[in-house]
Amino acid sequence: MPRFLAPFLLAAVLLVVAGCGGDDGPGSSSGGGGDRPSLTVSAATSLKTAFTAYGEGFDAAEARFSFAGSDELAAQIQQGVTPDVFASANTKLPDALYADGLVDKPVVFAANRLVLAVPEDSSITGLDDLTANGVKLAIGSESVPIGSYTRQVLAKLPGDQGKAILAHVRSNEPDVGGIVGKLTQGAADAGFVYVTDVEATQGELKAIDLPDDVQPRVAYGVAVVKGAKHPQQAQAFIDGLLGGAGRDELRKAGFEPPPGQ
Repeated sequence: MPRFLAPFLLAAVLLVVAGCGGDDGPGSSSGGGGDRPSLTVSAATSLKTAFTAYGEGFDAAEARFSFAGSDELAAQIQQGVTPDVFASANTKLPDALYADGLVDKPVVFAANRLVLAVPEDSSITGLDDLTANGVKLAIGSESVPIGSYTRQVLAKLPGDQGKAILAHVRSNEPDVGGIVGKLTQGAADAGFVYVTDVEATQGELKAIDLPDDVQPRVAYGVAVVKGAKHPQQAQAFIDGLLGGAGRDELRKAGFEPPPGQ
């Protein structure tokens, strides 16, 4: 072999060896840290604490969240936005999207309780105090689950108490985050939210339980969105909510098991 060819042959051999070495790309079992797919999850604002914690340990994909009012997220899907997962604070919206062929069949994965929330140092002790002069209320807009649940409660109150309470509403918010914000910032004296939202404030707000006979059925639905980029990972995310790490994080955040479980 001519001596001047040796360096070139050596370089070629090294290149082949390098190319055949450990594969750290997606699907590799070498543990080399190949990029995980990005899973887009559109979820109700009330799920933020539980889902964020669940997402941090979700191995199947890098979970990225869009938190907002359930009705807003459902409207986005109707308009052509395609997240991988849709999680709602009710079952009505996922069922409607399923009827339109926009999501796979939804499942119920959690329950919650509606409470009257007030600042920690508030003198308000119950529904009877909400009609006092000067009391300012923040509730959810009629189109979002929290607003719908609130109006169910008020409709069940005796006499004209519900109407009297509505007369003190000063803010209709697009999601529970807006209600909590009004309360923690001193812009409202009381509001109807989920018990999990009160717990997430870590003592800034306190929860006042509602009578059992007016408590609505609060159930959360979730589904894989049709046309999802990562349907397998999306289903894995939902499976974890039903009986895995996601279920554990929901419990820690104060959610209850699905009705009937």
